[in-house]
Order: sequence, then C-alpha cells, then structure tokens
Amino acid sequence: MAVLAALCLLASPAATLAAGQDAAPMTKTHVQQMLFDAAAMGRTDMVAPLLAAGADIDAYDERGFTPLILAAYDGHLDTVNALLDHKANACKPDVSQGNTAQMGVAFKGEDQIAARLLQAGCDVNARNRQGQTALMMASMFDRKAQVDMLIAAGARRDLADTSGRTASSVARDQGNDAMADHVRNSGQP
Repeated sequence: MAVLAALCLLASPAATLAAGQDAAPMTKTHVQQMLFDAAAMGRTDMVAPLLAAGADIDAYDERGFTPLILAAYDGHLDTVNALLDHKANACKPDVSQGNTAQMGVAFKGEDQIAARLLQAGCDVNARNRQGQTALMMASMFDRKAQVDMLIAAGARRDLADTSGRTASSVARDQGNDAMADHVRNSGQP
C-alpha cells in the first residue's frame, strides 16, 4: 500500500498535501518499485514521470522481471508502447527462466503486443534456459496468429529445445496435431 500511496503522491502531490498527509522523500528504490507497479497495472501515464524521476527502464524486480515483461505479460499494450518508445530493451530476458517478453506474450495470447514486440528487432529465435523459442511457446499454447507472425519474421521451425523438441513436436506433445501440422507446413524451414 505504501507504494500505491507514493504513486498517488507522484501523480498528485498537491492533493496529497492538501489532505494533510506528509510527503515523505522519494528514494530511488521507491521510484523503481513504482515503475514496476505502473507497468504491471497498465499505468501508462506514469511511465514518463517515473523515468524522469530516476527509475531504470530495464531494471529487474524482486522476481526477476523488467517493467516491459510485466506490462507485456499483463496485456497492457499502451504501456508496452510507452516503454518501448522510451527505449526499453525488448530483448532482455527474465532472470529465472531466461524468457523474453515475446515468449511471455506467446504464453498469454497477447497478439497485438506480440506484433509490437516483433518490431523491436530482437532475435526471433532467442532461447530461454530450456532452449525454447517464442515459436515453441506459441505452438505449445495454440497461438496460431503468433505462430504465423513469428514464422513470417524468420522464426526457425527446425530448432530444438534441450529435450530435443521442435515447435511442431511441442504442439503434438500437447495433443494439438492441427497446430503441429500448421507449424510444420508453414512458411520457411
């Protein structure tokens, strides 16, 4: 709650002071946490002020996620756009699994955000710690639109993860033969 109060203070310090509340000095840690919270909540209006106040756009939170990963994973397209417009590193993976924002939106099914992240110019074949790519995740979770976007952007269908599974075999392992066939028969090798 302290973070939300601080976010309100930053958004409207005059209203907070008029209500008789003391304005505690903001530390860099508070400002950084507010950026993580703003990203996760889709508070696009807070991105620029928090960055101007010293928040690091590519910092990791206590769970190992960047503000961009949080915004993308939670489906906040406008916030993703604001972070990318302020030069957030779309290629930076999370700490624990090495998943990128692109991989996260494949899991969540956020097609518009997936398209926007593809414009950021990251390696479409980037791998996480298990050797998985965004294409593998999109096929695993039956995200046909994202599979098509990723293949059109140059995602390789022949790459295998550390278990030897390709995007097609991952879909087949999920019992999704239609997606497995779609991946295998789409676009380039």
